[in-house]
Amino acid sequence: MTPKKLLALTRAGIMESLHYRLGTAVTLFANLIYLVLVYFLWKAIYASSGVDVVNGMTFNDTMIYLILATALFNFLEMFVVWDMSRAIQSGKIILDLLKPMSFKRYTFWSYSGSHVVLFTLTFIPTFIVVMIVTSGAIPMGLNLLYFAVSTVLALLVNFNMEMLVATICLYTESTWGINIVKETIVLLLSGASIPLAFFPEAFRKVVEFLPFRAVYDIPLTILLEKNNSDTVSGLLPLFGLQLVWVLILTCASTMFWNHSVKKITVNGG
Repeated sequence: MTPKKLLALTRAGIMESLHYRLGTAVTLFANLIYLVLVYFLWKAIYASSGVDVVNGMTFNDTMIYLILATALFNFLEMFVVWDMSRAIQSGKIILDLLKPMSFKRYTFWSYSGSHVVLFTLTFIPTFIVVMIVTSGAIPMGLNLLYFAVSTVLALLVNFNMEMLVATICLYTESTWGINIVKETIVLLLSGASIPLAFFPEAFRKVVEFLPFRAVYDIPLTILLEKNNSDTVSGLLPLFGLQLVWVLILTCASTMFWNHSVKKITVNGG
């Protein structure tokens, strides 16, 4: 598949995302409400603690982390499981399998356009607002380049986790409950809902080696230059963990899909 054809899928995704502008607006409004709730929740937590620094993070540190995590979540979020379930129930998946491109690659690139739109409409404005409100609390340097690389790896990790769960649809035809559990686990253990610094030490040491951290916590750690991530010795373990999980999950999701697609049963169409 040539780059020109892949870019055509990206362009189509951009046009589709811009066509449903109301949906994007509703998402942004819902995120604003969520951030307001998060602000007052953590303000109460810090007020009740009686100290300005909790687990090495100030209130401002926590809010910057969680606001950027929410923006990153909106950018990286995919609906592969929901789309797969509907495609199987309607019979549309047969048409997708007949396309002159592997189903997995087609699915990934079909979401690329929405990633471009959401990155432009959610993450960049959020980043700018945080910079203005905090008077430049986010470092501006090579960390931005490292963050971009880390975010691409996070996207690959997240996509392959989605594919693993979505493939289960070939057996169950519906994975609503499984997907809800998956999303809850990812949001909790990735640091998107609660910074990993607030986890019990023993539990945190285990979570730090799981793939969920590679989706949100590692890109944000690099962006904010936390935990020596502004040094080579600090960056290598973070990138290494992401690369390892990209390879493991890519192989696992591909093998699981190739095995499971042979057993597909379509009742719709």
